[in-house]
Amino acid sequence: MTRSLLRILCTLVLVSLGMVSPALAQEETAEVTVDRSATGGAQTLEDILARQQGLAIDDAFRRDDTGADRSGAAIADQLGTLGGASDPELWRALRYGSANVTVSTGAPAANIIIQDSGMRWLAFRDGDLRTYGGYLLLGMIGVLALFYLGRGKIRIDGPLAGKTIQRFKAFERFGHWLLGGSFILLGITGLLQLFGRVALIPYFGKDAFAAYAVVGKWIHNNVAWAFMIGLVWVTVTWISHNIPNRLDLKWIAVGGGLFSKGVHPPARKFNAGQKLIFWSVVVLGVSISVSGLSLLFPFKLPLFAATFEHLNAIGLPQLLGLGELPTTLTPHEEMQLAQLWHAIVAFVFIAIAIAHIYIGSIGMQGAFDAMGKGEVDEQWAKEHHGLWYEEVTGKSPHHPAE
Repeated sequence: MTRSLLRILCTLVLVSLGMVSPALAQEETAEVTVDRSATGGAQTLEDILARQQGLAIDDAFRRDDTGADRSGAAIADQLGTLGGASDPELWRALRYGSANVTVSTGAPAANIIIQDSGMRWLAFRDGDLRTYGGYLLLGMIGVLALFYLGRGKIRIDGPLAGKTIQRFKAFERFGHWLLGGSFILLGITGLLQLFGRVALIPYFGKDAFAAYAVVGKWIHNNVAWAFMIGLVWVTVTWISHNIPNRLDLKWIAVGGGLFSKGVHPPARKFNAGQKLIFWSVVVLGVSISVSGLSLLFPFKLPLFAATFEHLNAIGLPQLLGLGELPTTLTPHEEMQLAQLWHAIVAFVFIAIAIAHIYIGSIGMQGAFDAMGKGEVDEQWAKEHHGLWYEEVTGKSPHHPAE
């Protein structure tokens, strides 16, 4: 199941971005044909310009030119009749991963000497990722602010009953706050790590940010375990109450009554909106946890080469105009893609969490009591979760308050 979720989420990432694969892997557009006769087969200005524009070129003229097909001596051997392999040939072999490298350490990826896809990863991380991720979060806050100005706080239509009913038990609330509290810490530390260079260093200096970065990374890495425990806790506790049914269609049809006063669609313990939040948390939570584990244990949990192979097999990248995705990735590229995926999913997750926090605090009267105290006013229960109120009390939600 985890593998399937990974493939689905990777697909969503590809659909939403469309540029991750070109950024860190091969370009999927038609190859540019370059005439190199004037340079004797060497690189031309046209080659350089094509690469700068992100166009695909056949770089076999450089990749394969490592001296391996000649009778020249190896760089450490006695010179032959054609001399030895030149430094440019050696560095090309190192760059394209064709050099015979032997290292004294058995550390993962230690035999990869040059890995220049890191620059493309850095450019995307410090460019589009930070820019559009920031826009997403600011956009969500802006939409909620406009909604609040237009709709105001969603209040109970009828008079408060003055009697409360238990909404969530203690173990349910513990699981929720374990998950929610750890997520807030992870979100803050993650965003500060990503935006620190542009948001903190100019005001606090490099030394102060360096000290925070060490602490923030420690918090992020260790609180992640509490998040994963909370995710399992909440999933097991509430999954049976979040199976979609026909009532959800009625709730969605009237917007859950969020946009109109006096509209109260029937709902059991969780309404359609809460179910959407629940399944978003489960799917995104599994996704961000798996990519997080890949980052916590570098080079131990490669995710993308196998996922790309499955996506190629079903033809989705080709359908989106990306061509075939690379199925051979260096360990460093796996880590870079895991970091980008982790951050992209995190931005979507944080945006959804902001909306959830809004409706559970200032957005709706009595909503915070449900998870804060575990009890809600009976009138609140009748209006927002009438069928659940009837199941718990045996009374009709339309019965006059006693």
